[in-house]
Amino acid sequence: MNFKTDVNYRKQVLQKLLQTIQQSEKEITTAIYNDFRKPEFEAVLTETNYVISELKSTIKNLSKWAKPKKVFPSLLNFPSSDFIVYEPYGKVLIIAPWNYPFQLVMCPVIAAIAAGNQVVIKPSEYTPHTTAILVKIINQVFDKEHVNVIEGGADVASNLLKKRWDYIFFTGSVTVGKIVAQAAALHLTPVTLELGGKNPCIIDQTANLQLSAKRIVWGKFINAGQTCIAPDYLIVHQLVKSKFIDCLIDEIKSAYGNKAELSPDFTHIVNHSNWSRLVSFLDNQNILYGGEFNSETNYLAPTLVDEPALESEIMKDEIFGPILPILKYENETDLERIILNYEKPLSLYVFSENKSFANKIINKFSFGGGCINDTV
Repeated sequence: MNFKTDVNYRKQVLQKLLQTIQQSEKEITTAIYNDFRKPEFEAVLTETNYVISELKSTIKNLSKWAKPKKVFPSLLNFPSSDFIVYEPYGKVLIIAPWNYPFQLVMCPVIAAIAAGNQVVIKPSEYTPHTTAILVKIINQVFDKEHVNVIEGGADVASNLLKKRWDYIFFTGSVTVGKIVAQAAALHLTPVTLELGGKNPCIIDQTANLQLSAKRIVWGKFINAGQTCIAPDYLIVHQLVKSKFIDCLIDEIKSAYGNKAELSPDFTHIVNHSNWSRLVSFLDNQNILYGGEFNSETNYLAPTLVDEPALESEIMKDEIFGPILPILKYENETDLERIILNYEKPLSLYVFSENKSFANKIINKFSFGGGCINDTV
């Protein structure tokens, strides 16, 4: 079968994938819950609905995207008719993470299939229930020579990276991303690396504090903070910091009750290793709210930490959990000192009713994507 040229086949198989996912949605959300207690409404919103929307858009637009694009000829070729003809890369390796174990597998798979590639998927070993339903769906929809799933741990990923690929798509940590980039460089293989970072969230003295708190609590604690674009730490103007902390606590209680461990809407940490790492961050910190944990269920409460030192463990790397450090600032020099202490963040958020200030922040700092007066 020629995946390289048969656009109609690509559309047909993507349509079959769409139907299979729609029919399997309950199985998918149950599997995700069994892996780390992600609530069904979160799994539908951030996993299955996201993938279904991506599929519908791709199927609708694929014929247009695949057509050759007419371009103006250069002076060297004039007169002529010039076109850009799109071709697949070939064999694509997708190494996926555990934090959104369905969405972050399927979305790059959809793109790779739409472009006419053959795909090998390496899902995370940390979410075995989700991987099982992924394998079931993939095997129902695709021939193995078209799309195949290879299960296993870091050793399997390492062996896969030793092979020659035409494209590698990796989502995960900066540390592993560097390993992927080095392996790809041996064959000059192009890569997409979707990595993490410490995402700052700025709240100035003009912000609507209650609304800002509501949106930050949503963006930070959805998926228990295990989201690469979640706010990693807050920088709050000193004039409103105390009041804003009260607003945050109100919104956490509103979202998850007085004891989030009993809430059906709060996700747990994916495994004990990550849980232990997060709990260790709380040593010798000033905890304003939360801090409770349960080692048997890998639960860690939504937690607010006051003024951790920039050199402390909690402020060195991406937290990737339900811990939210809160720093104060007085002026823009303070903001620069804090934010420029780190590599360029994946995301940046600013809450302010002062448009001039918000735009100044957006233009001053380099980041991947962001929002004014909203988060994720």
